[in-house]
This record gives sequence, structure tokens and C-alpha cells, in this order.
Amino acid sequence: MNAVKGIALALIVAGILSLAYGGFSYTKETHEAKLGPIEFSVTDRERVNIPVWAGVGAILIGGALLVFGGNKR
Repeated sequence: MNAVKGIALALIVAGILSLAYGGFSYTKETHEAKLGPIEFSVTDRERVNIPVWAGVGAILIGGALLVFGGNKR
């Protein structure tokens, strides 16, 4: 498998996952405080939404790379 097919498959998989899940979330530590032996920590959950057009575009570009990208004439 050459690099173009690998990139095409990665784009297709990423596009399918973005359509299935709609985004991803991560935990961000925002504040930390120490008062003697007591430590406080505040974490926030952030969510990043991936637009539907980006998922569809990744699938279309990956498919185009699979069909047209490997041709050497």
C-alpha cells in the first residue's frame, strides 16, 4: 500500500468517525490552589463539535484519492 492510499483511508475513517460521533471532548485543568496541606483542583470538560460538512468532505476527498490518486500513466 502506498502513501496516497494510506492517506485516503485515514481521511475516510476520520470522516466516518466525525459523522458518527459529531465531535470529541477533552478535560482541561483550569485552576489549582494549595492551602497548606490541602490542594484544590478544578477541571472543565470541553467539547469540540465537528461540522457535518467537514466529515462529508473528508469522505469525498478520501474516496477521490483512492479512485484517482494512485493512477500513474
